[in-house]
Amino acid sequence: GDCFPCAREGCPMMGYYADRFPEKLKRVNQKYFLNTAADPPFASWRQKVYIKLSGVKKMRGYINLVFHDTEGNTKEYEIASGVLSQDQVYTKYLDVEINPKNTKTIEFLWNKTVFTLLWARLGAETVNIIHGKDGKR
Repeated sequence: GDCFPCAREGCPMMGYYADRFPEKLKRVNQKYFLNTAADPPFASWRQKVYIKLSGVKKMRGYINLVFHDTEGNTKEYEIASGVLSQDQVYTKYLDVEINPKNTKTIEFLWNKTVFTLLWARLGAETVNIIHGKDGKR
């Protein structure tokens, strides 16, 4: 959904955000949710990504971000796919498996489909990534 980290009346989260659901905490057999990563130590950090494109008006393809940490680990995440337009801002919520404190670089990747004209070019005019409670970029 479009939550960060959970909709106002949505699923109650365990841990840090549990106090946001006082009425649901009183229920018996209440289900709770916790975002985890696929690999040990299973920690993930919710990040909100905004990307504004520049270049040709529209083309088919995809946009990915690759997070690199200081220990040489990388994780790739899809931001958008299909028809990409310079007139649109792409927003996505990611549960990133790389701690923002250890992030060395974030790589912007895009790929066009075979059917797109060979000369077509597309780039990122703006890439903002917001993480953590204090909204650091």
